[in-house]
Amino acid sequence: MPKRVAVLGAGASGLIAIKSCLDEGLEPVCLEKGTDIGGLWNYHEDIKSGHASVFRSTIINTSKEVMSFSDFPPPKEYPNFMHNTWVMKYFRLYAEHFGLMKYIKFKIHINSVKPSADYDATGKWDVEYTDKEKGTSKTETFDAVLVCTGHHVDPHVAKFPGQEDFHGRIVHTHDYKKSKGYEDKRIMVIGIGNSGGDAAVELARVGSQVFLSTRRGSWVLNRVGEYGIPLDLFSIRRVADLVPMSWKESFAERTLNQRFNHANYGLRPKHGVFQQHPTVNDGLPNEILSGRVKVKANVKHFLETSVEFEDGTVEEDIDEVIMATGYTFGFPFLDESIVKVTNNEVTMYKYVFPPHMKHGTLAVIGLIQPLGAINPISELQCRWATRVFKGLEKLPSQETMMTDIKKKKEAMALRYVKSQRHTIQVDFIQYMDEIAEMIGVRPNFYKLFLTDPKLAVKCFFGPYTPYQYRLMGPGKWAGAKEAIEKIWYRVIYATKTRPVDEPLKKSGISGFLKFLVFVAVVLAVIMKLL
Repeated sequence: MPKRVAVLGAGASGLIAIKSCLDEGLEPVCLEKGTDIGGLWNYHEDIKSGHASVFRSTIINTSKEVMSFSDFPPPKEYPNFMHNTWVMKYFRLYAEHFGLMKYIKFKIHINSVKPSADYDATGKWDVEYTDKEKGTSKTETFDAVLVCTGHHVDPHVAKFPGQEDFHGRIVHTHDYKKSKGYEDKRIMVIGIGNSGGDAAVELARVGSQVFLSTRRGSWVLNRVGEYGIPLDLFSIRRVADLVPMSWKESFAERTLNQRFNHANYGLRPKHGVFQQHPTVNDGLPNEILSGRVKVKANVKHFLETSVEFEDGTVEEDIDEVIMATGYTFGFPFLDESIVKVTNNEVTMYKYVFPPHMKHGTLAVIGLIQPLGAINPISELQCRWATRVFKGLEKLPSQETMMTDIKKKKEAMALRYVKSQRHTIQVDFIQYMDEIAEMIGVRPNFYKLFLTDPKLAVKCFFGPYTPYQYRLMGPGKWAGAKEAIEKIWYRVIYATKTRPVDEPLKKSGISGFLKFLVFVAVVLAVIMKLL
């Protein structure tokens, strides 16, 4: 009989978990608390505790090629930066294509996940859950568990002096859905993460004035890069890992300030671009330029109808406050002896496996914050975890795992601004390569440059996409090469919806100089590999 695996949650990570189980011949049973798939990306207007949802207007921050599943490229017709409705269409296509829906039970509340009585011998888990539709509870035993419950569920609401005396409404972005009801109001948004920036820009179009309060400021990225190409297709490339971090920081800051000077807009932080999770927002500088958004310092004190800031300024007649102050995460169905969360920190090997458990039969998926997309990371985590469940891969010793955990925490602490926002940070490509190496799916560039040099160049110098992890090893997909070769076709197809004559080519850098640059980079790569 195939091993049974409990998959907790049917969001993006949960769907990937179901498919990964099927790929390894395991039997998944997905338990979802809501009535549909999609998790965070399934927009709903009702406000429910324990249920995450994006704004009605939310657009994804990573382009479709970067956030795709590794063996299922988004259709060429899909926008490069998908609105949440398009993201849901993509998830439904994925679920339908691989036949995932029949493995999902909806309206299920997880009460507890505990080691079975024979756990020491078998590694099995008892999952107690309540079927909210039937009103019945039961306990089932599973050979393994994949926790895919996300980390944008429980809002962290900041506390400021005098807040209880404020006469206006205060809500967290978790409960903010759309701008209706905020017309002609004076609104303050606290926090300049992605949700804070999105809320400020959206509300600036209907409110009489929006104030955006920030402790540290932020670097603001645009989705659109040079020549109208998605920025992440330029910036996320393997070859960029050869460049020292200080050089990348300097180049990134100079490039971002060319779009708009962050100091002049009151946004420039003291830290570098890669020392805090940047804000992705196309409209914020426009709203600041038009005066509809005014950037303010951190809040010092609330009054009945006004707010005092740490720089001594005061804004009067504030009607509404929106807290974009992040989230806390936890696992209420797990005992702290299994996974303990302290100040939004966890101690888990590669952010996946609790290192002290006797058996590697419980894994947490998607509990990471990359400078990139979560979907492809969750996918590699699931591919690794299911192979561990099946016995095809082994976890290292507890001592080795703890050493790796300590090393990662120290590296992140040295690099990132200390904040509850930066407790689960990972470097996008490097982290995925770590996981891929353990299951034998990391691209072998020695072999690739010898057998298919054109493909090797596309993978190393071109846009970094998840399809690279389907070129070789377990789970190899015959369509991976074509998916990589047609990236630009799918990107351009989505925008070029009206045929136009191609512009005349302008003379630029000579072909010979391009060749010299190419040779220099190749030599640098070879030196790096050796």
